Amino acid sequence: MKFADRLDNVETSAIRELFKLLGKPGIISFAGGFPDSAMFDVDGLKAASTKALSDEPGAALQYGATEGYNPLREQLSAFMGSKGVDVSPEGLIVTTGSQQALDLLGKTLISPGDKVIVEAPTFLATIQCFRLYGAHLIGAPVDASGVDTDKLEQLIVEHKPKFVYLIPTFGNPSGATLSLERRRKVIEMAVKYQTLIVEDDPYGDLYFGEAPPPSLLALAKSVPGASDLIAHCGSLSKVLSPGLRVGWMIAPAELLAKATMCKQFSDAHTSTFAQATAAQYLNAGRMPATLANVRKVYAERARTMSDALRRELGDAISFTQPGGGLFVWARLTGQGGSVADGNAFAKRAIEKGVAFVPGAPFYCSQPDIATLRLSFATADLSKIEEGIARLASAL
Repeated sequence: MKFADRLDNVETSAIRELFKLLGKPGIISFAGGFPDSAMFDVDGLKAASTKALSDEPGAALQYGATEGYNPLREQLSAFMGSKGVDVSPEGLIVTTGSQQALDLLGKTLISPGDKVIVEAPTFLATIQCFRLYGAHLIGAPVDASGVDTDKLEQLIVEHKPKFVYLIPTFGNPSGATLSLERRRKVIEMAVKYQTLIVEDDPYGDLYFGEAPPPSLLALAKSVPGASDLIAHCGSLSKVLSPGLRVGWMIAPAELLAKATMCKQFSDAHTSTFAQATAAQYLNAGRMPATLANVRKVYAERARTMSDALRRELGDAISFTQPGGGLFVWARLTGQGGSVADGNAFAKRAIEKGVAFVPGAPFYCSQPDIATLRLSFATADLSKIEEGIARLASAL
């Protein structure tokens, strides 16, 4: 069978392939990038879905507008308003998860050969998505304070990219949060070089202590012209339920119109039942309590994993304590003759009954093979302790 040439640019997800190895009984997995299902507010969602069916059954079960179910757009507008973003319901579209927002950006903006700057490392599915549309990806290095803005500016000047893609808050996989100073620099660069910035923000509400700096979109209003150069992708997947597949995109009107047109061709609209359920849930005011609960649980798990890594692996590994999100991003040092290759370490770890994702696939080029991503989200404290002990035995 002759497939489209664009498929030559992508490979099956390394993470999805890893999941095939997880059938071994008793294995402890730090590999997944998903929230703990025990954290889902089942009672709240049940009440919301029941109310959606009782209040507007026709709207909840019928075809809907491609832009999204209006009561949900109103709730999302208010939700973003609570985070400093002034956006009308008409200024956003509902997407089938934020992953669809990224796909729509690829469809509307990327022509084969276009240059796109991403973080190094960045979300694996973004690399695959943008490559599918023929993008030439360029990696901008990341440290504990997020993307290196000096290097980013050099890359923008050199490559004149179609756009820059960032996960500024608790990035996947880096866990890094872009500092306020660097956020301001990014916004200023957007205006200076007239470069679109795509801000992916699925983890911003999962902070453990002090709240992170405002989003790029929230800060953009302080710089004339900047708001027209930010596309912001949000999601309820990490804080409410991935199964709802509810995300959204805020973007300049012209881009939003093109994305809506492409969404018509793709899925017509995001599930109206899921949207109506999400709208009722947000309207019921349960989200603050849900967020408080998941922050508390994930913060404790992050602390437990970090303490165990320091205790069990010592100088063989280095990492920054996560301040939110779902991940610890670590680097093997090779000290004392320990393993220094993430792929080799992953295979040895599987043999010891513990799984994680090696870091190399998260780079669009020149991967750091010593890196790895550990998720603390779905394992309880005892499993985290045991899993890290197993990791130490695999060094």
